[in-house]
Amino acid sequence: MAGPGYAVAGEDPPPGGPGSPVPTAPEAPPGGTRPRRVRRRSGVRRTLAFGLRTRLVLAFLLVAVASSGTTAALTYREARNAVLVSSQDTAVASFREQAQNLAPALPVDPGVLQELLRGIAATAKPHPWVVFAEYGSLRVSSGTNPTSTVVTPGLRRAVLTSSHASFERVVSDGVPYLTIGVPVMVQVGPGGGTLPSGLVLFAVMQMTAEQAAVGALVTAARDGALPGLAAALVPALLASRSVLRPVRELRGAARSMGSGRLDARIPVRGRDELADLARTFNESAGQLEHSVDELQQAEVRARRFAADVSHELRTPLAGMLAVTEVLDEDAGGLDPDTARAVRLVSTETGRLAVLVEDLMEISRFDARAAELNTDEVDAAEAILRTLHSRRWTGRVRTDLPEGVRIRLDPRRFDVVLANLVGNALRHGGEPVTVRARTRSGADGRGTLLVEVADAGPGIRPEVLPHIFDRFYKADAARTRSAGSGLGLAITLENVRLHGGTVEAANAPGGGAVLTVELPLDGAGAAAASP
Repeated sequence: MAGPGYAVAGEDPPPGGPGSPVPTAPEAPPGGTRPRRVRRRSGVRRTLAFGLRTRLVLAFLLVAVASSGTTAALTYREARNAVLVSSQDTAVASFREQAQNLAPALPVDPGVLQELLRGIAATAKPHPWVVFAEYGSLRVSSGTNPTSTVVTPGLRRAVLTSSHASFERVVSDGVPYLTIGVPVMVQVGPGGGTLPSGLVLFAVMQMTAEQAAVGALVTAARDGALPGLAAALVPALLASRSVLRPVRELRGAARSMGSGRLDARIPVRGRDELADLARTFNESAGQLEHSVDELQQAEVRARRFAADVSHELRTPLAGMLAVTEVLDEDAGGLDPDTARAVRLVSTETGRLAVLVEDLMEISRFDARAAELNTDEVDAAEAILRTLHSRRWTGRVRTDLPEGVRIRLDPRRFDVVLANLVGNALRHGGEPVTVRARTRSGADGRGTLLVEVADAGPGIRPEVLPHIFDRFYKADAARTRSAGSGLGLAITLENVRLHGGTVEAANAPGGGAVLTVELPLDGAGAAAASP
């Protein structure tokens, strides 16, 4: 039986004609190899396997592979077809001619038939044939090689049902063969037509020479494609370098701008798209530098204005406060309307004085001029001192540990605690509780946690993210408040200056809880101090 991969039987082509069917060949060109990923290291910088350079080089190589592969495949196909079709047409035409000349005189005698088959095989071209005949159960061959097993049942059916020669290329045990079948026709009466006699001649020819020629074509196509790929690597590297150089310069300029050097620019070369990109980057960087410079100047002017106004208001406010204190003392001897006016002026003057002091403090933080004067103090004593100086000891509960030492700025810690407790007393509900405890951080350093909790309604969820914003009002309709609106903002800045954190939340049972966390050793405060 024939091996796998044989082609479908074809009809007899015209003698020597170029239009012979070309069945599928068993050979196939070898496939390409997949490029390996490459990693390069240069100092501490590493180029990723699928970086822009690698992708550009791979794109060039893929184009080169596609071009050379397509050219090699087309050349291989045409050359292969030429080799196979030439041998096939020659063999089919020669065998058909021999069969037509000798078939009418063929006897059915096996011995004589074998001699005639040997005569046909002796005239074989372009390669030797093995010729054999089949008539019913009769099998006669020109040689001893049992090549009749190469003929497929499909070819036998095609020969028995047709009056023309049929052929087929098959592969058996790795050897390619060309099998040809010709039915023997007999003439019916003088001048009549012809009918199949039932006798069929087959010729089997090995095509090892053609197979070797096709293999040589595959090798030549492969060897011709490899130099093309090597040659394509050079322009690929040059092109990737020309593309990546502006990209690297753009990356360096972007990093410089990110580090604060807004005057970073990149050179513009050529008139292509990369030059347009460099030009656009330079223009955008110039506009950004100009805008940032204007914003910085405006910020400096705003800070200076706030500081100057606050400073200029301190002297007249000091005099106004002294006068209002005297008027407050004498308000009891004035008529009711005048007394109310005097007390209102005294109250608003006090608020204005607090606002000016808060503005000056904020301006120091904005100008990064705030300084820390740290000292090691007892945490419980510092908290009790703040409550006692403001006469809150009867309204505030405490839960304080003993013997906890912490390094901080006592004055700024007093401001932090006073703002938190005062805010809880004004906007929360009594009783207000101050708790303190120590905790070890992930780095092994100890911290002090101070919680100020009230029994009020708590803080609305939409207000929590803005609780430490400057002049933020939870109620937009509330245009007046007892404080300046900067207390919690100043608290946040003071805590940050100590290297700590402050958070606002609502307790599960109701009420607001503001938590301050400060390092015990003052290391964060030293790092945060300008």
